[in-house]
Amino acid sequence: MNTTYFGRGNGLMVFMDALSGRILLRFRIKSETAAQYKNGISILKGREFSIKGIVCDGKLGLLGLFEGILTQLCQFHQIQIVRRYLTQKPKMTASIELLSLAKSITTLCKPSFAKLLSDWHCKWKDFINERTTPQTDKSFYTHRRLRSAYFSLKRNLPWLFTYQDPKYFGMPNTSNKLEVLFSHLKSYLRNHNGLNDETKNKLIDGFFEASGDKK
Repeated sequence: MNTTYFGRGNGLMVFMDALSGRILLRFRIKSETAAQYKNGISILKGREFSIKGIVCDGKLGLLGLFEGILTQLCQFHQIQIVRRYLTQKPKMTASIELLSLAKSITTLCKPSFAKLLSDWHCKWKDFINERTTPQTDKSFYTHRRLRSAYFSLKRNLPWLFTYQDPKYFGMPNTSNKLEVLFSHLKSYLRNHNGLNDETKNKLIDGFFEASGDKK
């Protein structure tokens, strides 16, 4: 499940069956919230869908929200989170090593990744705990973005490798199927520039209906 936007306040929340690629549910939103995702899951349950697991992008409040349903945080989104904090080409050795570790998520199992992340922290914990104290202000962590990248990986670790559980064979480790769909949809819309929201939304509906989705 994921959300994409076609302008300010014009979002589309989509729920897809990861195995077949079938769109199960979609509805328009003004802003993305965990409550709306929870509502979407409730709607699907009400339609008697059996939900074995969820792949999502780790929006605040989303992980661990669905009682009785295991959740996989999209590994691509996790890597992107780390990149946003550290940039594509960090300069500090600690940042270079952490970015490289984050990129390895897709090739490792949970115990191996957890061990490597712990090793990184043991090596760099004094560095990331360094504080700067301006003369007229309270102290703050010197390497705040590096700390944020590390704690993002540590905090999200319980949801990064759900797909490796044998009970969830076939569960993807990313939401790439939806990302590709969104990319195709936006490419389609770019061929119709200058539309108002009402007409644009009709085209979006037509795009999904042409794919066999009746909403």
